[in-house]
Amino acid sequence: MRKEELERRLLHRDGLMLVVDKPAGIAVHAGPGGGDDLERYFHHLQFGLPRPPSLAHRLDRDTSGCLVLGRHPKALRKLGILFQQGRVEKTYWAAVLGGPEGESGRVENALVKRTDAKRGWRMIAVAPGTEDALESVTDWRVLGRGTMPGIGPVSFMEFNPRTGRTHQIRVHAMGLGCPVLGDPVYGGKPLTPEGQALALHLHSRAVTVPLQQSKPPVTVTAPVPPHMRAALAACGWAGESP
Repeated sequence: MRKEELERRLLHRDGLMLVVDKPAGIAVHAGPGGGDDLERYFHHLQFGLPRPPSLAHRLDRDTSGCLVLGRHPKALRKLGILFQQGRVEKTYWAAVLGGPEGESGRVENALVKRTDAKRGWRMIAVAPGTEDALESVTDWRVLGRGTMPGIGPVSFMEFNPRTGRTHQIRVHAMGLGCPVLGDPVYGGKPLTPEGQALALHLHSRAVTVPLQQSKPPVTVTAPVPPHMRAALAACGWAGESP
């Protein structure tokens, strides 16, 4: 990724943190399978500091939106504590297949990673107390409902995860009976009617970080990516404010 492109994606910059609008389809850090990752380009975001910023949390490869970086070790430690304590407010937008019953609610369960030879690994909901399972909590609400040609009924949903488990929103959406559109793992119709791959319709819309006690929390919002706009518009979304 070129320096100019990454700088265009910079949503917030102060002395402690950066917030970048992560594009869908790129991992945030190097993985065992190789391939490109966003972290290798962080040297473009040093802005005079002696070392590149570091990841304060993670987003899935196919999730877009607000990604928080710590600019130096002290800032990274502070951000790490805020995320661990659940003090960072995270807002996700998604287009889902169908829709949930009701207009708002909360999902609470335990999640554990499971692997099989055919499908690889995935996160599944299990009974509390299951070995290696971790508590997960997500609040949700419906922002609109509609229909997409060739897809069928869809809903525009907002998710506020209160914990930070791997694939948490995707598993919880599936559990509500409305998987995230384009999700190849949890049943979100990953192909278009023409057989083309459909991108994951999950976006880290905003983060609110209480970075300094003497100042109001910092809230940063990421614009909706192009691949999600048609689905959200079908549910009544009027586009970004000018």
